Amino acid sequence: MTSLDKPTQDAGQSPPGGGREDDGQAHDSRAVTEAALFEAFGGIRGMVETVLPGLIFVTIFTINKDLHLSAIAALAVSVVMLVVRLLRKDTVKHAFSGVFGVAFGVLFAMFTGNAKDFYLPGMLYTLGLALAYIVTTLAGVPLIGLMLGPVFKENLSWRTRNPGRKKAYAKASWAWGLILLAKCAILFPLYWWADTTQLGWVLVILKIPPFLLAVWLTWVFLAKAPPPIDVFAEMEAAEKAEEAEKAAKAEREGAAAENGEPAAGRHRRG
Repeated sequence: MTSLDKPTQDAGQSPPGGGREDDGQAHDSRAVTEAALFEAFGGIRGMVETVLPGLIFVTIFTINKDLHLSAIAALAVSVVMLVVRLLRKDTVKHAFSGVFGVAFGVLFAMFTGNAKDFYLPGMLYTLGLALAYIVTTLAGVPLIGLMLGPVFKENLSWRTRNPGRKKAYAKASWAWGLILLAKCAILFPLYWWADTTQLGWVLVILKIPPFLLAVWLTWVFLAKAPPPIDVFAEMEAAEKAEEAEKAAKAEREGAAAENGEPAAGRHRRG
């Protein structure tokens, strides 16, 4: 087993001669984790794009009980946010998902004529996502690891080469799954028993706090985990080593050819 194949040293285990250098490495690891989570989950702007359409819908519906106006306004806000991202050439995955989510809600509510059905596709998605976190963790491939592996440039190396990091991903996925299940346990009874405005305002309230809790727990678990193995850097290093080996081989062959030419000439003259 090469040094690259060995599991990364667990956080909290300091090599001999540690100290300030270890603290600096831990700080850097936490900073990288924070940046990766910010990128993966959209940050403050992503949260605004997640909350605003639902807030617009429930606000307008609370005032005038007009399903069509509420739905169209929510969809229009989602489209505007997407267009702004496109014009700024920003990452659009969160805005696209928001537009599709709102569009499904609008179509569903328009089709059934029940304003509460605007929220049903999103609730079903939340339930499905909760189950996905739990099932993938039980299967040994926690969903958080699949999502964040490319962001950390480790891809799936954590599955076999970094057991401490796999354990952290499993804990984070359990946290996401259980938090989303708890959210569903609140929302689905309200879907049946509460009116549209009550359900809508509870949904708006529950958009951010559970999300922040799950992200914070993910950060806690990953900050204490071994650092990711940068497989992209490994591939680049392997390619450079291969190129260097080819260059060295060509140089040796060239030197051998130069050393052999005089002897060949003497052999022909003889």
